[in-house]
Amino acid sequence: MDEYNDLSQKPEEEKPPRRPGADLYEWLQLFLGCVVAAVLLFNCVARLTRVDGSSMDNTLQDGEIMLIWSLGYTPEQGDIVVLNKTPAVLAGWPGPRAIVKRVIATGGQTVDIDYGAGIVYVDGYPLDEPYILEEMYLPYSSTMQQTHWEVPEGSVFVMGDNRNGSTDSRDVQIGTVDTGYILGKAVLALWPMDRFGTV
Repeated sequence: MDEYNDLSQKPEEEKPPRRPGADLYEWLQLFLGCVVAAVLLFNCVARLTRVDGSSMDNTLQDGEIMLIWSLGYTPEQGDIVVLNKTPAVLAGWPGPRAIVKRVIATGGQTVDIDYGAGIVYVDGYPLDEPYILEEMYLPYSSTMQQTHWEVPEGSVFVMGDNRNGSTDSRDVQIGTVDTGYILGKAVLALWPMDRFGTV
């Protein structure tokens, strides 16, 4: 029986041998790519931050870890924001520090507080604030006795949801805060797991 050779089939080409260390190089490339992507993500788009203190009780609790959104963010009334520092170093603070607060008013608005009624007014209208921890009282501190503010353009007026335990824009040492200090808006509580969910 004659042998039949199928000339249309080409012999398999042998792959060149891999260079020593090629696998390690590829893994390093992948790892470095992931690191660069993570750095860009957590510096330009979103980042993680930890709540320090009780000024946002019960909305946020001390030690809670949140995801904050930075990319293209413009502060709006009612947002919970993280400020990367304050203009003042207050008693007990080793230096300017990041704080978490709620935006009460933005540039061009006015804020008035009636401590007798426990009501905050923005542009003359009372805020509906179901999120505050308890009824707000007149602070004891002499630096927090003011009751009327005009928010400059490019700034925000912020307060903690735990009004009786928050150092915020009511304090003349802090006042309204330039939006350049805002790291972003808190969008998601991540830890502890029983607190997981949107903010």
